[in-house]
Amino acid sequence: MKRNRIVSLLLISAMALSLTACGDTSEPAEETDVGIAVQVEAVTSDTIATANKVSGKISADNESTIMVSASAKCTAVYKNAGDEVKAGDVICTLDLGSTLASYNAAEISYNSAVQSYQDQKAILDKQVSMAEDNMNNTKALFKIGAASQLEVDQAELNYQSAVAGRNSSLSQLEAGIQSAKSSYEQLVLALENVDRNGNVIAPISGTLVTMNAVEDSFVSTSMPLAVIDGADQMKVTVSVSETLVPKLSAGDTADVYVSSIGKTFTGTIRSVERAASVQTKLYTVTLSIPADVTGLLSGMFADVTFRTNVSENTIVVPTEAILTSGDVQYVYVVEDNTAKYVEVTTGLTSSGVTEVTSGLTEGQTLVTVGQAYLSDGDPVRIVTAENTTISGDTAADTADTSTEQATAGEE
Repeated sequence: MKRNRIVSLLLISAMALSLTACGDTSEPAEETDVGIAVQVEAVTSDTIATANKVSGKISADNESTIMVSASAKCTAVYKNAGDEVKAGDVICTLDLGSTLASYNAAEISYNSAVQSYQDQKAILDKQVSMAEDNMNNTKALFKIGAASQLEVDQAELNYQSAVAGRNSSLSQLEAGIQSAKSSYEQLVLALENVDRNGNVIAPISGTLVTMNAVEDSFVSTSMPLAVIDGADQMKVTVSVSETLVPKLSAGDTADVYVSSIGKTFTGTIRSVERAASVQTKLYTVTLSIPADVTGLLSGMFADVTFRTNVSENTIVVPTEAILTSGDVQYVYVVEDNTAKYVEVTTGLTSSGVTEVTSGLTEGQTLVTVGQAYLSDGDPVRIVTAENTTISGDTAADTADTSTEQATAGEE
């Protein structure tokens, strides 16, 4: 009896607890946001072009290099690297006593050879002319019977001898001129931009970007004594491959970035060489730089971006929004707070954006952040970059939390 009584009490207690639970009228917990957090943007049309980036080098459009091909000691320096110079300014002075003497002697010898050639040519031409007149007169006399055939033959022989003698003498004189000219031009080249006092003269106005002359030291004959960047326009030169060169033409523009001065500007193609370098097998492209771009110096490096294969009025989306599975490319769009899987076909790619040729239309809401954690039909909630930053881990945690919330709701 006692045992049956205990069992009955336990049953009554269980029923009482069950009734208490069924009669609970407390307020339900506040419902939380359900869905995977994503960022989105509207699909729009734009213009896109293939970006081809190559490295180039800045140089002056009228750069002047001063070489001295003779051993000489620098006795004075008047300008230093970085100084502005004007055409005609004295940069430095060299001790070129013996070289200048040789130059003066070579100049005199060359001028004398030229004068001698001209004088001798005039004399020889006159002799040939007289021999020709005598031959013609003898032939005229022969026609009227006043001269014999022997005299005609002798006159012709004299004329031919005069011509041959003139040509031989002039050839010897021309050889002498060429010899004197060669010696003179070598010294002219060695002393280009140097006056008769040994002063090195700036041939153009601009910036003295290189100065290798040091007072009381000998100048090198194997490297420039000085380099002057002209005060006018600068240019950038690049080398491009055979696949790119057919797409470039004079007048096209390109983006130029010079990291050393932190400036980006638009350059205009001035010329495109159609013959490749024998060494590099690349083609040289020269671009003009706007005159208002300041701070550039010869030798600076530049990144040049040519934009080719332009598509206008086409769907352009952030490249990172496009996902890939095997050969399939796809994106997610949001419709009624639900992720929708959409396969797409892509075209051109440039600077973080990609052309979509099929699959999307203007006005759709494209998922740009968080798409890697979505599946077709997932509930989503749109957040902004200002309100939250979604990293990979955060997005994964959000997806897990949302799934747990959805499961709890079903239970």
